[in-house]
Amino acid sequence: MSLKVYNTLGRKKVEFSPLKEGRVGMYVCGVTVYDYCHIGHARSALVFDMIYRYLKARGFDTTYVRNFTDIDDKIINRANQEGLDFREVSEKFIQAFYEDMEALKVEQPSVEPKATEHIREMIEVVRGLVDRGHAYVVNGDVYFDVMSFPEYGKLSGRDLEEMRAGARIEVDEKKRNPLDFALWKASKPGEPAWESPWGPGRPGWHIECSVMSMKYLGETLDIHGGGLDLIFPHHENEIAQSEAYTGKPFCLHWVHNGFVSVEGEKMSKSLGNVLLIRDMVKEYHPEVLRLFLLSTHYRSPIDFSRRGLEEAREAMNRLYRTLEVVEEVGLSEDEPLSGEGREVAARLREKREAFFAAMDDDFNSALALAKVFEGARELNRFMKESGESQEEKARVARVFTELAEPVRRVFGILELSPQDWFKGGSRELPMPVEEIEKLIQERQEARKRRDWSRADAIREELKAKGIVLEDTPKGTIWRLA
Repeated sequence: MSLKVYNTLGRKKVEFSPLKEGRVGMYVCGVTVYDYCHIGHARSALVFDMIYRYLKARGFDTTYVRNFTDIDDKIINRANQEGLDFREVSEKFIQAFYEDMEALKVEQPSVEPKATEHIREMIEVVRGLVDRGHAYVVNGDVYFDVMSFPEYGKLSGRDLEEMRAGARIEVDEKKRNPLDFALWKASKPGEPAWESPWGPGRPGWHIECSVMSMKYLGETLDIHGGGLDLIFPHHENEIAQSEAYTGKPFCLHWVHNGFVSVEGEKMSKSLGNVLLIRDMVKEYHPEVLRLFLLSTHYRSPIDFSRRGLEEAREAMNRLYRTLEVVEEVGLSEDEPLSGEGREVAARLREKREAFFAAMDDDFNSALALAKVFEGARELNRFMKESGESQEEKARVARVFTELAEPVRRVFGILELSPQDWFKGGSRELPMPVEEIEKLIQERQEARKRRDWSRADAIREELKAKGIVLEDTPKGTIWRLA
């Protein structure tokens, strides 16, 4: 089955066809680094991490570029408030971003360019737009002339004349048209500035993504991604300035992820419901967060709720219990199956095929994950109810690992051993691991002394905290109840 992608440009699914066969160039708008990242950023990061992982799993040689906007009004304002240089603010939050992405187990893109490292290239593109008659200069500012690009609005589906009629022009507005946007901004006193043909200033927001994407991926991208909120005006403006400059299509496939709400409400500072990634990973394991955010199709809205997170945590527990069963029964060599085992194995292989079919249908992670859980239930039922031999069950268990392997690669879950998961991955530990291990050691010493009352007291103490001990031939192991 061929890969199909919903293209925002055209509003329909299309067969994915990159510019160069077998190779993909993907650009995703990154963060403006003036504050810590929240769960809205987490969703975008995980959606495109999943897409990046899947493209590689499908055999595409993929170059993934995600930028940092490290010069912007918000960064300058925060720097002024804190009495810092703007670079100190941007570098602080770039490092915080890396910490958050590492916590979420997001793979690092191929290239992560910063806007301030590409000022010279931006000036050259802006100069080219002026020379081609697509931009004009006013008192050191440079604006893109929207009327010079007849296709403006083709991504968002907005009519140019309707947008003009609905716009409002302030009395001191310098633009010819209210829809025109800044390519270069003349510097104000105390602001960071770079020299340019139009005087000292800094780039507008939109131009940076066009310049950096074209530098690393060429004049036509295979995929350009971001949140729905970026369709207009950011991505619309990117198309206009890029295609006006090159005369070529800017991007073949536009991919946008849906919005995130919190407990049914829009996330905003005024409501006090902005949830930071660094706070959420303290309470929920990153695999729980990944499962929760990827269990909804990337284009659909998702409501971030405690109930949903707890359900995701229990779902992860079920998958790890299945891996525990696989581990307990062992993995036999891949030999011919017979009877019920052959039928179960066939159904498991069908689930694996359905997994890839779902992902080939516009990265339908929700359906793909549903097939994984169906496979887990199928295996658990067989292991529990079947009268087949242990050898037969071990062969079927091996088939399940064929389903689990792409799940691990594409979704970044099931990366722990069941023992490590139930030792803390499933939820926050009630006490430090060192204390748990110390009490287990004390219990073992008590048993050697035949001090059964003390040994039982330690077991009960840990049980009261939700920690269950299991004595095995290899020693005592522990897990969360």
